[in-house]
Amino acid sequence: MGITAVVFDMDGVLIDSEPVWERVRRAYVAEKGGQWLPDTQQRLMGMSTGEWSEYLSGELGVGEPPGTVAREVIGRMAERYDEAVPLLPGAVEAVQRISEHWPLGLASSSPRALIDTVLGRTGLIEFFTVTFSTEEVDRGKPAPDVYLTVATFLRQRPTDCVAVEDSSNGLRSAHAAGMRVIAAPRPEYPPASDALGMACRVISGLDELTPALITG
Repeated sequence: MGITAVVFDMDGVLIDSEPVWERVRRAYVAEKGGQWLPDTQQRLMGMSTGEWSEYLSGELGVGEPPGTVAREVIGRMAERYDEAVPLLPGAVEAVQRISEHWPLGLASSSPRALIDTVLGRTGLIEFFTVTFSTEEVDRGKPAPDVYLTVATFLRQRPTDCVAVEDSSNGLRSAHAAGMRVIAAPRPEYPPASDALGMACRVISGLDELTPALITG
């Protein structure tokens, strides 16, 4: 069978949010007397809310309970998005272009509150049939849970879906779900070579994301 649906990641694919997440969480860890480690940002990319809040609380020495960490960090992120949503070039056009050919899903590691804020403020919500956060499934990326759940709610087989991802954990998650994966990596946060090798295509910008590329 051909491709029957396309599933987007949000952070790093549609919005340039990873630098915002890094600045907010770095500042929070420093404020609480914790220690940011050299591999922290790469480890955090793709984690669910429960996973990263526990990581900051414990391994980075923040000391606050994970629930408090999550609430305070997400609150700071929401304030940033209220000021401006950092849409990546061509994001709206790409989503609109692909939605004319297939139903769309969103599989994001952002919490539900931030997904709704981003999609609502940018008008992208109208193009997505299904949206899920990793906080709404058992395991965050690189586990396949969120992609399998989106495929289920789209009523499509995962193997008939294409995923668009940027991070190592995201690429691994979509690939583990059985989806065909297109990598759209951010140069500031390059994915690991083994994860990038799971992609059938690698694009340098969303203007390259066309129906012909997806079916090719």
